[in-house]
Amino acid sequence: MHEIKNTPAGVGNRCLLGDDQFRFACHSSVACFTRCCHNADMYLYPYDIICLKQRLGMTSEEFLRQHTITAFRENPYFPNVMLKMSDRPGGPCSFLAEKGCSVYEDRPYSCRAYPLETVLYGDGDSRLNIRCYVARHSHCLGHREEREWTAPQWMEDQQMDGYHEINADWARIDSLLRQNPFGEKPLDSPAMKMAYMASYNMDTFRRFVFDSSFLARFQVPEERLAAARESDTALLRLGFDWILRFLFGQGPLRQRDAGQ
Repeated sequence: MHEIKNTPAGVGNRCLLGDDQFRFACHSSVACFTRCCHNADMYLYPYDIICLKQRLGMTSEEFLRQHTITAFRENPYFPNVMLKMSDRPGGPCSFLAEKGCSVYEDRPYSCRAYPLETVLYGDGDSRLNIRCYVARHSHCLGHREEREWTAPQWMEDQQMDGYHEINADWARIDSLLRQNPFGEKPLDSPAMKMAYMASYNMDTFRRFVFDSSFLARFQVPEERLAAARESDTALLRLGFDWILRFLFGQGPLRQRDAGQ
């Protein structure tokens, strides 16, 4: 079972939603509007970075340098990428403008999901299952609004479906990385740095795939290579499969036989 956590600022609690409804709305008339956009301790997932760096017209390296920090949180063997707050008074998100989020259409998964927290897991036959919790934080007044939602209604409204499958793939990778495949000194491991690149830095990973010996060592169908040349999302999926093969000896990617 692989969990995707949404972590806005503040102390809160959560309860399992199931098929029940919850009340919530967030808009400029709610007194706490954009409060959660300050001093947020929030994870960015690999697909978040793709969406945001494309929105901003930046390379992966530029985005990671300007808008993120790395921190070791629940996994002591692999760094999480966290959204960096600005140095303006109150520590607002760098993307917070006077009227709200300036990257709203490409906002991170955690922003879309709140007040839901999701657990993504498979059932043995490749189907994706989602378990949802409702999170409540003391600063958030959106729970006092009258609008009622089920989890599927909220996820459709917030356009989360496009994130779920790729986030579930990432959650699987993350759970395996917690087993420490890097040895006694993971921080010094070149393998850890390579896995980080394949997860978060698509521009550098693309050069690794197409400008190194990668294709001489791994069998990748031509149509998949063509997609990876053009699409960061397709490249990220290739990166996940490479991590599975490179670190754990599993997954669909196959190494070429000697002499092939």
